[in-house]
Amino acid sequence: MPVTGDLPTQATHVVVQDSRGKERKLRVERSVGLALLCASDRTVYVEAGTRMLFLTKGRRLGRGRVGPLPVAPQALSIHPGDRLLLTRTAVPGHAARPGPKGRQPACIPCTLPQVFRDVRRGEPIWLDDGRIGGVVAGNDGRTIDVKITHAPAAGARLLPDKGINLPLSRLRLSGLTRKDRSDLAFAGRHADLVGLSFAQRPADVQALARLLAKARKRPAGIVLKVETRRGFEALPRLLLTALRTPPVGVMVARGDLAVEVGFERLAEVQEEILWLCEAAHVPAIWATQVLETLTKKGAPSRAEVTDAAMAVRAECVMLNKGPFVTDAVAFLDNVLRRMQDHQHKKRATLRKLAVAGGNEGPAANDPQ
Repeated sequence: MPVTGDLPTQATHVVVQDSRGKERKLRVERSVGLALLCASDRTVYVEAGTRMLFLTKGRRLGRGRVGPLPVAPQALSIHPGDRLLLTRTAVPGHAARPGPKGRQPACIPCTLPQVFRDVRRGEPIWLDDGRIGGVVAGNDGRTIDVKITHAPAAGARLLPDKGINLPLSRLRLSGLTRKDRSDLAFAGRHADLVGLSFAQRPADVQALARLLAKARKRPAGIVLKVETRRGFEALPRLLLTALRTPPVGVMVARGDLAVEVGFERLAEVQEEILWLCEAAHVPAIWATQVLETLTKKGAPSRAEVTDAAMAVRAECVMLNKGPFVTDAVAFLDNVLRRMQDHQHKKRATLRKLAVAGGNEGPAANDPQ
């Protein structure tokens, strides 16, 4: 909590009367500049200006107040049939509200100005990893009017800084921003691999390879992250371009890809990407939400185990961070060791099954 007034660094506890009138005693973990990092076993609601009493070993040290607090992000409630406006200004979004000309729709800012140049009426738009979907009803160059067609009947909460996907829009975007080019001067000298996000144009691959070639004698490898419909459709040309400057790999970035191609097509598309990588002798990375429940909560779902077993056809598997990621790595290693004798790339090996040997074979749960 930020503190106004004198901050006694030797304080061990802080007593506050929170915004509900409840008295709470917080334990001071450490001081950070003009702020205190405090912990409490009970819920505390504080606001700027809340009075604070500083204690050490039960002895009063002085008083202060809670300083200015950052504004908490506000979620918008989005329902089917709603209108949502995307604006190119940096003004924070707001929920639907009364206006001078009737009810004003909810609006959110979009930080990519090229979107307002290229998006056309009738094109689909998806927000927050596909949780909310709609159709572009209009675009005047400053505001994109969206009619929401996909959302839970009870409404979906849309928080700030969520992704926007425009799978059918022909966005004229460069794969490398000015900041990317600046960062690559450092990354090219020190990194082993550089990922090209939203890879979809051979020209971007060529530009990245040229920048990396300037950095050192042995350029970093390039990982093409396939996460858009156009990236998938351009993959053969992307591979032919990238293979001129090996090493190269491909990430099957299934999060955005599922939104872009449609969830019902994801299994087919990820299969085709693996086939193309095998034909090109390029290693593939199986990514996005692998063993996600195990990593986050400590136990996998049955569907996740099957998904992890499918990953044996790729050369690398990416796990997201979480409190149980060490357990997830060990679990994944066990699954892949069992599967590697059953499957090589897209071909089943049809090895002899232990269960076919009756009681003389090894136990079914022993890795072969």
